[in-house]
Amino acid sequence: MSPETYAQVSNLLIPTATVIYAIAMVSHAMEWALGRAAVAQKAEAKVETLVASDGAAVSGGTSGGADSAGGRAETGAAATAEPASTERMAAASRIGLMLTWLGFVLHLGGVLTRGLAAGRVPWGNMYEFSITASLAVAIVYLIFVQRYKLQYLGLGVTFVVAAVLGLASLALYTPAGPLVPALDSYWLVIHVSAAAISGGAFTVGGLISVLYLIKARAERRVLAGGTMAASLRRLPSAEAMDGTAYKVLAFAFPLWTFGVLVAGPIWAEHAWGRYWGWDPKEVWSLVTWVVYAAYLHARATAGWRGRKAANIAIAGWFVFIFNFVGVNLLVSGLHSYAGV
Repeated sequence: MSPETYAQVSNLLIPTATVIYAIAMVSHAMEWALGRAAVAQKAEAKVETLVASDGAAVSGGTSGGADSAGGRAETGAAATAEPASTERMAAASRIGLMLTWLGFVLHLGGVLTRGLAAGRVPWGNMYEFSITASLAVAIVYLIFVQRYKLQYLGLGVTFVVAAVLGLASLALYTPAGPLVPALDSYWLVIHVSAAAISGGAFTVGGLISVLYLIKARAERRVLAGGTMAASLRRLPSAEAMDGTAYKVLAFAFPLWTFGVLVAGPIWAEHAWGRYWGWDPKEVWSLVTWVVYAAYLHARATAGWRGRKAANIAIAGWFVFIFNFVGVNLLVSGLHSYAGV
């Protein structure tokens, strides 16, 4: 096929993948909504249990009869407390994951055909880096989804990926073309691929940290005598989620260090004749590194776990997002022509 045909295929696949991710997001949103419905039905079942127990106590005449009838009522209510919505919730999760895989395949095809249309790696401008970085988010999620049981991240991941692809298609699109001279280097592959993969891991780690805070709050509510939504009960424990976020971010940090703070300056010296020039993108890349270094250092030396560590991880994610979007769109610098 000709480059023009590849470009047309890419321009078709990327919006299609966006729609599929959006449908997957709706499926995962239904999963969470069904979880709230399940806890409401469980609360109703508890009321029915109390009513049935009181009735049995009156008719039984003896405490033994009351206990027996109450036990039968409690058993029936326990069965009612696991409503059909729980099964529908699991089905919505499976459908969402399957749609995410379908969106990923189309997304991957769109990125590859964009590269074939341009005759180079497809991350030479903001549009291309956006579709590649969002692909990295999907890759990291799908790699870790089975190993660490990350199905609960489906809503957040599909929202982020669909939003980035939608923004790229509507506001950042640039026709496929040759690289500007400063980008025409093999360091482009090393620098940007490392930044994209680590950025995907930062995103996954940030989403886990957000859900950690929600789960930890729900666990505290249960200890105080409250209830927990079925969708939250399906999540791992807060402690397990805290450990998973640490593993993901510990994987991303050295990759970011190499790709951005080692390969980046080497490429800058080849392109601009200096290793470091305090360009806005360089400054915010360093700030991102400092925040995640603080996260790992605090966990290793000060023993920070839980909410404090999660807050740092979330702050690091927002710094990364600003570095990815805000610096390129709002600040003028040597990196303004591209997403890297």
